[in-house]
Amino acid sequence: MNALIVDDERLARSELKRLLSDHRDIQVVAEARNVLEAEAALRSSDVHLLFLDVHMPGGNGFDLLQRVDDLPIVIFTTAYDQHAVRAFEVNALDYLLKPIEPERLAVALDRARTEHSSSTASGGSPQPERLERVFVREGERCWIVTLSDVRLFESEGNYTRVYFGANRPMILRSLQALEDRLDPAVFFRVSRSHIVNLRCVEKIETDMNGAYILALTGGMSVSVSRRQSRKLRESLSL
Repeated sequence: MNALIVDDERLARSELKRLLSDHRDIQVVAEARNVLEAEAALRSSDVHLLFLDVHMPGGNGFDLLQRVDDLPIVIFTTAYDQHAVRAFEVNALDYLLKPIEPERLAVALDRARTEHSSSTASGGSPQPERLERVFVREGERCWIVTLSDVRLFESEGNYTRVYFGANRPMILRSLQALEDRLDPAVFFRVSRSHIVNLRCVEKIETDMNGAYILALTGGMSVSVSRRQSRKLRESLSL
């Protein structure tokens, strides 16, 4: 896996590179000292694994995640556990407190290998143009959401509400911009306002006009426009 290390401290970057040298399947392809350098590195390099510090001059790690559309696997490396633990203990792959212990790094890398393998298990080449995960922030709560966990996207002007689990935060991205980056075999535009994850459809019903109503996991129902009902019927061979 190709790794990017983002940390404003040169000694911290050097120490992490030394620890990673014991894991021959991990190649550090780039380093960055701040958000701008990290963003450029992510756009110019094929990065599978991002080691990300929280506090840096000119912007923190959260800011970087908001600026990048297609996120690699993220592991936080920070001396401030109140940030990483509170906000990301469930949603980021892992967090490592400085000074990083070799044993904890090995555990995090095993988890990263598992996630990376599952994302490429189909045997084909990954499609970098498709979103696999997205960073979502609402107030002090943050998530790195795997797209397969999202059951519904709902347009609200220039924002889009993201439904996953019991959460429904908004992101500053239009529904059209999202649709262009989603896998059309999984996500279907049912109307001008909604995109659904077809794998989260539990039941399909029809209203009195013959239009489809999709019952989603979590108890939600979404109406399909008449035009999209025909496309959905063709797509699912109904």
